[in-house]
Amino acid sequence: MAAPMGRALRRFPGGTRPLRASGLPFMRGSSPAVLQRVCRHVELRQEFLGPGEEAALLRELEPRLQRQKYQREHWDQAIHGYREIEKSHWTEQNESTVQRLRDIAFPPGVPQLSMVHVLDLDKTGFINPHVDSVKFCGDTIAGICLLSASVMRLLSEDNEADWVDLLLERRSVYILRNVARYQFSHQILRDEESFFGERKVPRGRRVSIICRNLPPGPDTS
Repeated sequence: MAAPMGRALRRFPGGTRPLRASGLPFMRGSSPAVLQRVCRHVELRQEFLGPGEEAALLRELEPRLQRQKYQREHWDQAIHGYREIEKSHWTEQNESTVQRLRDIAFPPGVPQLSMVHVLDLDKTGFINPHVDSVKFCGDTIAGICLLSASVMRLLSEDNEADWVDLLLERRSVYILRNVARYQFSHQILRDEESFFGERKVPRGRRVSIICRNLPPGPDTS
């Protein structure tokens, strides 16, 4: 998949020009049909956090993150330039923030992973296209984006010409469900490829707080 390197050299997967979903200014895609297929399974909430809430989360996360070095490659080659931790306990303020994310992402009673995944990408880091393992994660992935805006690209597992770009602003939330979760891979574009249409989206260090539900058990699948 060719990635855009600048305004004069903009390329898109499959050679298609992007279309913006009507009423969805933070979502663009390769065709109206693809946007229609995906938009019902993606939720974006801008300014989910205030600056004070973001600062409180980072104060709690930074001591553990800074004890680790950035890794150049993940074991499955999906992530480059990253460090990560898992957390199950938070300060009272931050627990309330994480619970707000869980409340909008998962219906009542849905079993969730107790550990929250915290992924720290440095400025040059990126996430390659991948679909989270169905062995360890259910039908919903929800994340809070801290420190930097970024572009998340969803790429059809059946046809690389079918794609959707999501503009993830700083302090926003994204939720991927069902079709967007299983039938499209997702990735975070590296800084030199980070465009949303014709708009350059500068990538800095990006910290995401990710909640997932459990995969269905043998009695519910």
